Amino acid sequence: MDELPEEEKPGIPAWVVTFADLMSLLMCFFVLLLSFSEIDAQKFKQIAGELSKAFGVQREVPVLEIPKGTSPIFDKFSPAPPEPTVVNQVKQTTTDEQPELETLRSPTEQAIDAALEETREQQMDKIMAVLEQAVSEGKVDIAQDRHRIIIRIEEKGSFPSGSAELTWEFEGLLLEMAEVLADIPGKLTIEGHTDNVPIRTDRFASNWNLAAARAAAVANVLLATGELDPQRLAVKGLADTQPRVPNDTPANRAKNRRVEIIVDRSDPMEEEVLRLREILGNPADKEGTTVIDVTNPDGPKLSW
Repeated sequence: MDELPEEEKPGIPAWVVTFADLMSLLMCFFVLLLSFSEIDAQKFKQIAGELSKAFGVQREVPVLEIPKGTSPIFDKFSPAPPEPTVVNQVKQTTTDEQPELETLRSPTEQAIDAALEETREQQMDKIMAVLEQAVSEGKVDIAQDRHRIIIRIEEKGSFPSGSAELTWEFEGLLLEMAEVLADIPGKLTIEGHTDNVPIRTDRFASNWNLAAARAAAVANVLLATGELDPQRLAVKGLADTQPRVPNDTPANRAKNRRVEIIVDRSDPMEEEVLRLREILGNPADKEGTTVIDVTNPDGPKLSW
């Protein structure tokens, strides 16, 4: 009896062996290429560092040179010389001041500022023409900022000690000042100040009374000429609440005994700025309209 043919068992296809051999050869080939290659350590470190920056990884970097600031306006920026330091670190200092760049301001704004500055100088020249001798003798001190003029009348030569009666000489000086202050627009505040030594007399029960009486005496003389508008004036008695210097020596207490005339030019300056912007911003396109060139020194002067 003939034997039955043996049944073929299912197995792996023949092409798989060829494919596996090919993959093995390719793997060996790439391993060989990798063994021949080199890694640039510097470039790898640079790439890794950039990735760390991108993902916000905090790190400490030793300072090898002076830190330099950057500006969105200028491509290059040269910092000022650093201040001497006793530590082994170079640090950058910051400030709360807001710098103003002239390059960002329009010619109109620069012209307005120049006109206002010229007006302020003219006003100070008028005041100094009257008070120059008193300033040199130490009887009056004058200070100013962008919006205010402060005229400090010292007790020396203006009031007898513990009295609110002005001396004859200083009363005449105030009458001359009234003519100048009448030409300077703005609010006038007259403040009386004393030292911290208590006073109690038949007329003045405290330093508050003395300070207010001295301020009122100055106001009365300024108004005597009739040139100053009384609505511009305000009188304050502040006693020893706002000393210039500590009341710890007789010389300092003498400095604190004073009357201050404060000229606040804020409102007139704002009105003048608006007026100048309107003049400089609109060309003479209408009949009868004149444009004033504030940058021309020979042209018409601006006044308040």
